[in-house]
Amino acid sequence: MVGFVLRRIAVSFLVLLAASFIMYVLAANSGNPLQDLEGSNAPNREQLIAARVAALDLDVPPVLRYFMWLGGAAQCLVPFVGQCDLGLTISNAPVTSILPAAMVSTLQLVTVSFLVAIILGVAVGVVTALRQYSGFDFGVTLLSFFLYSLPSFLVAVLLKEFLALDFNDFLQSQTTIPVWIIVVLSLVSAIVWQAMLGGALRRRLVVAAISGAAMAVLLVYFDLTDWFRQPGFGPLGLLLLIGGTVVLVTALMAGLENRRALLVAGINGAIAYVCYFALQGLFDISTFGTLIILGIVALGVGIASGLVLGGPDRGMAARIGGIVAVVSASFVVLDRYMQSWPEYANSPRINGRPIATVGASTPGFSGDVWTSGIDTFTHLLLPTIALLLISFAGYTRYARAGMLEVMNQDYIRTARAKGLSERTVVMRHALRNTLIPIVTLIATDIGALLGGAVITERVFAISGMGSLFVASILRVDVNPVMGYFLVIAVTAIVFNFIADLMYAALDPRVRVVA
Repeated sequence: MVGFVLRRIAVSFLVLLAASFIMYVLAANSGNPLQDLEGSNAPNREQLIAARVAALDLDVPPVLRYFMWLGGAAQCLVPFVGQCDLGLTISNAPVTSILPAAMVSTLQLVTVSFLVAIILGVAVGVVTALRQYSGFDFGVTLLSFFLYSLPSFLVAVLLKEFLALDFNDFLQSQTTIPVWIIVVLSLVSAIVWQAMLGGALRRRLVVAAISGAAMAVLLVYFDLTDWFRQPGFGPLGLLLLIGGTVVLVTALMAGLENRRALLVAGINGAIAYVCYFALQGLFDISTFGTLIILGIVALGVGIASGLVLGGPDRGMAARIGGIVAVVSASFVVLDRYMQSWPEYANSPRINGRPIATVGASTPGFSGDVWTSGIDTFTHLLLPTIALLLISFAGYTRYARAGMLEVMNQDYIRTARAKGLSERTVVMRHALRNTLIPIVTLIATDIGALLGGAVITERVFAISGMGSLFVASILRVDVNPVMGYFLVIAVTAIVFNFIADLMYAALDPRVRVVA
């Protein structure tokens, strides 16, 4: 294991060194960084040119300049050897001062869309594989190819027009939900659920009737309570959500017949529900750090309860307890955010139109952790959905193809012949092996996503990594380009190394040897 890690570090270092040299030389020779000054009519033009040449060492050949840059960049990769120095921009600003802000903007943009795309894409892909050649399978396949083929800028424009502008108009109009929308959404819900669950005709009709009626009742409830302007789960809604989480997580991971797992999940759900009432006073004075600490405590309690009460299968019980605790705590925190929605939407800076179409925050707006969080959410909602739709299509296809291949393997037939339940066959045998190629895809996508969704950032006017890279390339500003490259390259190398280790965790046949 130690030998494997050392070899990977050595190879990664050589790859990073060679790639950074090529990138620096290409970027330095892509244009003239003095072009804007040489075309200027400023009386001190020669002094400005001389100052830029001296600051950026433009009188040194690019090959030698690379090694000067490498000396400062090495201090960023090796801790405690000196101060990190990635050079100056054309505007004479340190790259180390502008790079973190761009990284934070991009991380805020891509993190949620990336995680939701993985979870939702894998789940839908697995279901379509299990329901192969059904109406649900054909429908998801058509939707996936349609989303995958859409240009990102078109998705962004459509979201601005039909989601942001129309929803803001709806909130300002104080009107009720149109009847035709309730009817259409109810029919869509009925069609999707009966296609997904399948079965005999009678079962399909019952499922369609229940799901359609449930959607209609939910929308009517939203309309009568003015939920979109004053949202919230409330005690009853939160109880239903936490109870559903307890049942769903236990059913998928251990089966409802596993009483110990169900007990662990139920205890963590009950703790989260009690905290909903007990922590309201603390929430009023909370900061973002407080929420992080509460999340860590929830995870720790969930894992500890599983280890104590899990019996022979403590590992499974600990995972169930941790997942239920974190998800249930997330519902509690989300409800507190929704309680602050009216205060945010009615503030003078927002003026009743909360869904933003540009930027990462509202200029001049300030508030506590709840209203500030809502402001960030409303600004990142549209770009997150745009990235989510496109990524979801790809992960759905990969998950479906992987599950279909795995389900035809000999060990799956053997597991069924041994009398294992279908849930055990799918969750513990098939899904685990299906995730192996998905892990490779995720490791590859992380570097690309951190690099910034260039088109999406430009459409929504978000100053992230992609915008920084494009602006620097156009100005032949080499140092920010290399700072961008360094972040992406190191991220890609690290997560590919993590993916190699994940193979051994997912597939017992894979062993890391020295």
